[in-house]
Amino acid sequence: MLKYIEVTGKTEDEAVAKGLAQLGLDRDDVSLEILERGRTGFLGIGSVPAKVKLTYEAPDAPAVTPEPEPIPIPPVEEVKPQPKPRAQPAQAKPVQPKPEPKPKPAPRAEAQSQTAQSQTVPPQAAAPAPERAQAPAADDDVAAAIIKFQTGLFAHMGVAATPVVTREGDTYQVVLEGENIGALIGHRGETLDAIQQLTGYAVNRGRSRRVRIHVDAEGYRARREESLNRLARKTAGKVVKYRRNITLEAMNAYERHVIHTALQDYPGVTTYSTGTEPNRRTVVAYDPSKQ
Repeated sequence: MLKYIEVTGKTEDEAVAKGLAQLGLDRDDVSLEILERGRTGFLGIGSVPAKVKLTYEAPDAPAVTPEPEPIPIPPVEEVKPQPKPRAQPAQAKPVQPKPEPKPKPAPRAEAQSQTAQSQTVPPQAAAPAPERAQAPAADDDVAAAIIKFQTGLFAHMGVAATPVVTREGDTYQVVLEGENIGALIGHRGETLDAIQQLTGYAVNRGRSRRVRIHVDAEGYRARREESLNRLARKTAGKVVKYRRNITLEAMNAYERHVIHTALQDYPGVTTYSTGTEPNRRTVVAYDPSKQ
């Protein structure tokens, strides 16, 4: 059974956070519809709070009854008998015939010979390691331009980050490494997207052939894409079940592309985008002709 609540806040994010806290649900468990966007006004005069509508699937009452099945008590009883076997090793201490290994000089010589043989192997195994570190590095004028621009950008931002550039065809993959890299990702990857766009503008300026630059940090892109795929499948399931369209929150072009790709072969569902940037949204629509 679908239910919804309407929540207000200074901003859309604050209203959504209030609604999720009130429902006790995650962001992926609700569909969002912005009823009214918040406006700050001038010096606080004429400000209008944001108003959102959160639609969710209400659980049935009997489904909540299985909650009194917590089983933290049995583990507590299992911990009590554990100290008893610990006392047994104390009794086994007198049975330690360690002086007997003295008449075994030959195995030690064999062990030394084995260690000597093992020492000859690591240099061969260690050789490929530096080769792997050098192989992915892109060494051309584009990679140099990317490193030069981003190094200067991070210096102005006061962030200790190092760009590692590799090349895959016409695409340059840039991975940012360093401490506190999360500051370069930003909310939903907005800062990372801005760094990628600025790098593309700076490097492609004046070039006859445009190159593609993809910037990532701490594997954020892969995690975000996996999260969007889960959201797409979960939303499509609700659309087919209730036979009604669901509009997702505003996303950038890349994130909308992930949603479209994830659901292009999903039975009973079609997708399209609506609105204008930066508030363009993806609509997951019920399509009985695809069933």
